[in-house]
Amino acid sequence: MRAATVLSAAAFLVATTLCFMLTRPVTAQTGGAIRPAPRAADGKPDFTGVYQGGSTKRGDWDFQIPGDQPGVATAATQGALPAQPRREPIPFQPWARERAQEILNMRSINDPTSRCLPGPSTRAHSVSLFPIQFVQTPKQIVILYEYFNVFRIIPLDEKKHPDDLEPSFLGHSIGHWDGNTLVVDIVGFNDKGWVLSGGVFHSDALHVVERYTRVDHDTINYEATIEDPKVLTGPFKTSTTLMLREGTRLREYICAENNEDVLRLEKLLDAPELFRRNQAGSKPAP
Repeated sequence: MRAATVLSAAAFLVATTLCFMLTRPVTAQTGGAIRPAPRAADGKPDFTGVYQGGSTKRGDWDFQIPGDQPGVATAATQGALPAQPRREPIPFQPWARERAQEILNMRSINDPTSRCLPGPSTRAHSVSLFPIQFVQTPKQIVILYEYFNVFRIIPLDEKKHPDDLEPSFLGHSIGHWDGNTLVVDIVGFNDKGWVLSGGVFHSDALHVVERYTRVDHDTINYEATIEDPKVLTGPFKTSTTLMLREGTRLREYICAENNEDVLRLEKLLDAPELFRRNQAGSKPAP
């Protein structure tokens, strides 16, 4: 009888909850009603605002936890970053997987960011510690990154990339609208950055296609298709969300100021046995 009473009470609670969900507007985690995505004067979705990448939460910060193998998701990573599902291993070429594995074995000590070198936007969008600002006009969108004080200018009225591109850390971007989604094509990279954290390096043949969709007032869904015929066996996708942070402003971030990582790096590389990870029992994914 007691069990039946408990079950009846549980069933009533579930029914009441479902009824409440069906009769109330969808609400955000903060308890307020989710507002629709704003529109610019030309009718396109308006991305203007300051955002935090790598999170689905409103008001909280998420931090990335590196895995044990390059480009392979772990339970800890998925738990800390629900906004960045990566179900399949990154399709490294065999030589590239060996190099990426060695980077992890060395505990990513040679991460380009330790030398204050930025990387492609695919990585910057998942760094939740630093805000990102969008400035939108009918002809272009500018993205400002507090992380390393870098920026991108995305023209919306150009059909192709210039022929005289100089290789750069963030590449050259051109954009167009696909319905309510901003599609950005990026080429012209150098080979000095990581496309994602955890040793996911790239070559100067990197090609990225980004898709930004502002699904509501607070959320931009971000997806990138990454191709690099010199490093990968085929394309793969990465995704995250950018959450609006009203009242937040970008501040000056000077990585090189008092940066002791470079000096420490040189000393550590002279004695890698002090920090190199023991790979016993940990093998790269096939």
